Amino acid sequence: MSHHRAIAAVFAVHGAVAGTLATRIPWIEHRLDLGPGVLGLALLCPSIGAFLTMPTASRLAHRIGERPAVRLLIALWCAVLILPALAPAPGWLFAAMLLYGAAAGTSDVVMNGHAVNVERHLGRSIMSGLHGLWCVGSMLAGGVGVLAAHARVDARIHFGLVAAVLLGAGLLAGRSLLAHRTAADAPAPRRYTLPNRAILGIGLVGFCATFAEGASADWSAVYLTEVAGAGPGVAAASFTGFMAFMAATRLAGDRLVRAFGPVRVVRYGGATAALGGVLVVTARTPVPGIAGFALIGVGIATVLPLVFAAAGDRGRTPGEGVAGVATITYLSVLTAPAITGWIAEGLSYPAAFTVITCVVAVMALSAGRLAVTMPAGVGPAAGPPAGSPVAAESAATGEPASR
Repeated sequence: MSHHRAIAAVFAVHGAVAGTLATRIPWIEHRLDLGPGVLGLALLCPSIGAFLTMPTASRLAHRIGERPAVRLLIALWCAVLILPALAPAPGWLFAAMLLYGAAAGTSDVVMNGHAVNVERHLGRSIMSGLHGLWCVGSMLAGGVGVLAAHARVDARIHFGLVAAVLLGAGLLAGRSLLAHRTAADAPAPRRYTLPNRAILGIGLVGFCATFAEGASADWSAVYLTEVAGAGPGVAAASFTGFMAFMAATRLAGDRLVRAFGPVRVVRYGGATAALGGVLVVTARTPVPGIAGFALIGVGIATVLPLVFAAAGDRGRTPGEGVAGVATITYLSVLTAPAITGWIAEGLSYPAAFTVITCVVAVMALSAGRLAVTMPAGVGPAAGPPAGSPVAAESAATGEPASR
C-alpha cells in the first residue's frame, strides 16, 4: 500500500467512526431516557474534549514519532466508539463523550499533520481528496447505521462490530504510513500549543468555513421546514444533499488547487457559498433553499483541507500548525449552532443566515492568507521546500523526496 493510500484509508476510518455514532444517537437517547437539554449537553461534550486536548497532540507526535502517534490515536478513536453505548447513566455518558471527543480531536490533528508531510513527500496537493474520503467514510458508515437502526440492532453490538473492523483497517493502513523522521534541528513543539499570529490569520479562514458548515448542517432542515414550508422528508434530504455536494467537491478539490491555486479556490468558493446564502435567505419554497444549501456546501468544501495544509507549512512543525488551526475551527464548531439559534430566535431564520452569508464573504476576502511563498522556479509539484523535515529525510537517506 502506498503512503498516499495509507493516509487516505486512515481518513476514511476516522470518518466512519464519526458516522457510526451519529446515526445511533436516538438509540442512546431512548435507552437513557434523556431529555433535549441533557442530550444537547452530551452532544456538546465531544467538542469540549477535542478543544481541550488538541493542543497537546503535536507534542505526542514529536515524542513517540508521527507514524506511531497516528496508529495509536486512530486505534484509540476506534476503541472509544463503544463507550457512549455502554454508558449506564447520563453522567457516564458525559464522561464517555468527553473521551470520544478527546480521541477524535487528537487523532484529527496528528493525521492532518501527517497528511501535510505526505503532501510534501509527493510534491502535489492531496489534502482536499483526503477530506473528501473522510466524508465518504462517514456517509457509508452512516448508511450502515441506518440499516442497523431499522433492524433494531443493539447499538452496543453494532458499535462493537464496527469498532473491531475499523480498528483492523486502521492498524493495517498504519503499517504503510510514511516513516517520517523529524529533522535533527527541528524544534520540539510546546507542551500546549496555542496559535501564533500567522496561524490565527489562517485560522480565521477556517473559522468562517466551519461556522458556515456547522450552522448549515444543524439548521438546514429546520430552516426549510419553518421558512420554506418543506415536509420532514424533503427537509432531511437537504442535509444529505449538503454533505454529498461537500464530499464530491472535496474529491475534486486537489485538481482545482493544482489548476488555480489555493487562494483562488477559496476566494471563488467563498463567492459560491455567499451566492448560496443569498438563495437560502430569499427562499420561500424548498427548491431554491435546497439549491442554496448545496451551493454553500460546494463553496466551503475545500477550505478546511487547504487551511490545514497552509497551517502545516506555517507552524514550527506541521503538527503544531495543524493543532493551532484545529483549536480555532473546533471553537467555531462549538459556537456556530448556538449563535445561529440565538439570532433565529431573537430576529428570524433569514436574519441568521444573512449573518452566515456575511461570514463566508469574509472568508472569501481573507483567502490571501493561504498564499504560499515559493522561491523562483519552484512550483507546487517540485517537491518539499528546502529545510523541511521531508527534505532533511531525503538528504539523509539518499532517496527521492517525491515519487
